[in-house]
Amino acid sequence: MRSGTRNGVRFRRIAALAAVLGTLCVPARAEARDIGRDTLPANDGWASAGAGTTGGAAADDAHVHTVTDRAGLVRALEGGSDTPKIIRIAGTIDANTDDDGDRLDCADYATDGYRLRAYLAAYDPRTWGAAKPSGPQEEARQASAAQQAERIVLPVGSNTTIVGLGRGAVLKGASLQVRNADNVILRNLDLRDAYDCFPVWQPNTGGLGDWKTAYDNIWLTGATHVWVDHITASDQGHPDEDEPTHFARNYLRHDGLLDITNGSDLVTVSWSRFVGHDKAMLIGSGDTATGDRGKLRVTVHHNQFESIVQRAPRVRFGQVHLYDNRYVVPEGADYRYSLGVSTESAIYAENNAFHTPGQVEVADLVKSWNGTALHQTGTLFNGWPVDLLAIHNAYNSGSERDLTADVGWTPTLHGKIDSAAAADREVARGAGAGRIP
Repeated sequence: MRSGTRNGVRFRRIAALAAVLGTLCVPARAEARDIGRDTLPANDGWASAGAGTTGGAAADDAHVHTVTDRAGLVRALEGGSDTPKIIRIAGTIDANTDDDGDRLDCADYATDGYRLRAYLAAYDPRTWGAAKPSGPQEEARQASAAQQAERIVLPVGSNTTIVGLGRGAVLKGASLQVRNADNVILRNLDLRDAYDCFPVWQPNTGGLGDWKTAYDNIWLTGATHVWVDHITASDQGHPDEDEPTHFARNYLRHDGLLDITNGSDLVTVSWSRFVGHDKAMLIGSGDTATGDRGKLRVTVHHNQFESIVQRAPRVRFGQVHLYDNRYVVPEGADYRYSLGVSTESAIYAENNAFHTPGQVEVADLVKSWNGTALHQTGTLFNGWPVDLLAIHNAYNSGSERDLTADVGWTPTLHGKIDSAAAADREVARGAGAGRIP
């Protein structure tokens, strides 16, 4: 891997210090208090259940860190330790950097003779067929992927708060992974471009094959008591729509923006923006993951889903309270659906507002795979009240089973639920990084 000059490193460190001093010295409404010590308010969604979610609020002074580069962030995370800690991100941190802070690209990670052109030639379905890729190029791809993962996968341990300082805290290229951890808070962060340099070809996916990518901006796996608040998550820098087509399939570089899987439980996602992405939020792992029953309890409120193709969210097994969210589908955007009703899901949707162009109809908003129920009230579609459930059943009865309104539970852990019209205005003004009041 490349290393930079001493002068270049010195310049970056001076610039980072200046950014920190600027953030600390310039008054900003977002820093009127120490948000690193904030805890999830009582009754604010599923993450407030039981002992609630406090993150690193109990951290001693030795475990309160302000970080300006990847190396500092890695040290502060302590390999995902359970020690209470508060990590403040100042300025922009790029995960695709070496230990000297120099930028790394895909060519720096490639090893053992991996080349995309050789990979495509080796596994062209016309000659390779439908078998799972194996052999030298697949082995080289895996080795190269491991090189990148070592830099960009950042483990977040229990009792941790990660917050952005001020209005300009950006984490680029990273995959924050909360794996089998409890009591985590992620707030006020602009998370961009968890870019996979080495997607794998899966010949049997979807009948035609597809490209599988490895990284979510945030991945909760086996995580409990997690509060995600006022983040902005996007592909900014490398939108998938700009990627080429290989084997007649879009060469995707991104997985989810926020995926909640593998028995994760008691999660609140609030006041965040999910922007410019294909599969935004998956709740649940697979149709056969019956161990998820009784878990995947998630509250999603006051978020904006903008230019999202699908999974906003898609749910399996979980009890998901979805209220006061704003959905924006721009003219000409690729769009499939917003609410995915999958195996044993129990979505309780209240007072959500949808803005779509003329080619998107109400019946397009909901998609069901083996789902049985959807509770919905107070939905606005381009300013008009609609009954998502009745319209879904009327328009899709030929291809999908009718959904019932009984999801088997009624949410009790929530604050004031605004009308869809009022929430629509508030979310447009207040959701996303840099907008904590």
